Amino acid sequence: MAVNLDKPQLWKSDIARSVDMYNDWFLRFAPQAFRETRVQTTKDVEAALKATDDLANVSPSILREHPEILATLRMSACPPLAVDRLIGLAGVRSSLVKRMEKEKKLPARLMDIGLESELRKIGDILKRMADPDIFVWLERRDSPSELEIYRAATIVADRLCGSVANPIIRNAQEKRQLTVIGDWLETRPYRRLSVAEGHRFDNMPPGTFGFRMNVPGTLEAGTQVNIPVDVAIMPKAAKAGDLPVFFEAKSAGDFTNVNKRRKEEATKMAQLRRAHGNRVQFNLFLCGYFDSGYLGYEAAEGIDWVWEHRIDDLSQFGL
Repeated sequence: MAVNLDKPQLWKSDIARSVDMYNDWFLRFAPQAFRETRVQTTKDVEAALKATDDLANVSPSILREHPEILATLRMSACPPLAVDRLIGLAGVRSSLVKRMEKEKKLPARLMDIGLESELRKIGDILKRMADPDIFVWLERRDSPSELEIYRAATIVADRLCGSVANPIIRNAQEKRQLTVIGDWLETRPYRRLSVAEGHRFDNMPPGTFGFRMNVPGTLEAGTQVNIPVDVAIMPKAAKAGDLPVFFEAKSAGDFTNVNKRRKEEATKMAQLRRAHGNRVQFNLFLCGYFDSGYLGYEAAEGIDWVWEHRIDDLSQFGL
């Protein structure tokens, strides 16, 4: 039975209430989430400065030992360097730089001689482009004071956080949404499964739920893939062989991005249906800027949703 996808007469008022709820959360909590991340990032930048002798040493051996500092060094340049810009300037393999950025590791298959040369090129560019207005001691050719190091670290941390501001806010909101869902379920009462119990989506006991479970899906070509699902809930009345009810926690601070990404949920639904048939219940838990265009698209794909401001609608999914 449909819960919200078949009630377009309610969409307009729900959209307005959802936007208000997101904006209220953002004004009260987003600055705190950003500040907490900036504090930790400042410590990471200070560690990077210590590892490089305050940017005096960006040698291949340093980059080999500390590949995790690359993002900090990019943001230390004047102007700050995007990943692709660094690749182009240094004339190095994109796979090397992107692995250092994303995985904080070096490629395992790159020969030592080639790796040494590529790391040297990266270090030369980063050292040459270090911002003299931030790292004032470089032109003086002496050691910086503690205050100068801290000031430089906070500036670079602001650059780093500014470049990933949206993910910081999105992660904080997703964590909050999962907490809200968990609290609602536990008062019913459902029991949250721990990782140590080793339950999969297909052997969850009735009356339990889990966060971030992998569920097998099938691509169009027939290849099996693991699909991460934010929340899996096994209803109390479930029988042997029943699937959990799946929810994806979604929040958005503007209408533009959700309409760019609305196909993601439809793709997940299609992959789950290929693997498990039409009995799959894959739904959304929404807070923020989701307009009628987004809702209509998801409804056409058979995807239902619960608005966070009407969280008791969860009960209509048999929970």
